[in-house]
Amino acid sequence: MKYALSIFPTEYAIRIDELARAAEDRGFESLWVPEHTHIPTSRRTPYPAGTELPKEYSHTLDPFVALAAAAAVTNKLKIGTAICLVVERDPIVLAKEVASLDLLSNGRFLFGVGVGWNAEEMENHGTNFKTRRSLMKERIEAMKAMWTQEEPQYHGRFVNFDPIWSYPKPVQKPHPPILMGGQGTKALRAVIEYCDGWMPIPARIENLAAQITDLRRQAEQAGRDPKGISITIFWGRTDKASIEQYESAGAERVIFLLPPASRDAVMPKIDEWAKLI
Repeated sequence: MKYALSIFPTEYAIRIDELARAAEDRGFESLWVPEHTHIPTSRRTPYPAGTELPKEYSHTLDPFVALAAAAAVTNKLKIGTAICLVVERDPIVLAKEVASLDLLSNGRFLFGVGVGWNAEEMENHGTNFKTRRSLMKERIEAMKAMWTQEEPQYHGRFVNFDPIWSYPKPVQKPHPPILMGGQGTKALRAVIEYCDGWMPIPARIENLAAQITDLRRQAEQAGRDPKGISITIFWGRTDKASIEQYESAGAERVIFLLPPASRDAVMPKIDEWAKLI
């Protein structure tokens, strides 16, 4: 089992570079950050957790800037987005950001993606909530072309460009692993169709082991090797019994969520969780 940390990096939380050094020193495999470009004040879309939207959602740093800072002060720690809102980003620019970060980190980037839940946030980026899944698929397909081809082109419903030159190419071949966040039938279908792994939140799944079994069954039916799809537990529980359940279900990585708080509040949790490794 690989152990990882996640945090909403904000201007009032522990510095991301300091956190990255601490995580690497204590043996954590990776550090992950989420993304929200902004939060509309209308609050029309309810927070999925059923509570008031936490403050950190509207204070989150840009994930690629934050992860570049983390990569600059570490040597082995992998860095990941959990998740990057592909539906709110231009694919040509995003492909360059991913490739640049993978290059500068010497191939340590993990690309966690998802469709998101905040409809009005997406609307401010020109994205229709109802077609967001189709949009994301096309953008990821287009980025794969940019990462692997010398003169890529893409012609779809949402993404359309003639042959271009797009560099740098990622260090990892054919590209950094793409992990799909989310639960449910549509998320599983996306994992099988164009991703390298699945990143579910166990608290939102009734039977995690059954879902993983179903994913592997569907993958095999679709002609994919189920062993080639990694399972990462996002925002997992930090007790040994739960971690053993994740591992027995087939997960290879568990990500623990840190509070977006000061160094004095965060470091004791890191030290405590490091004992699980």
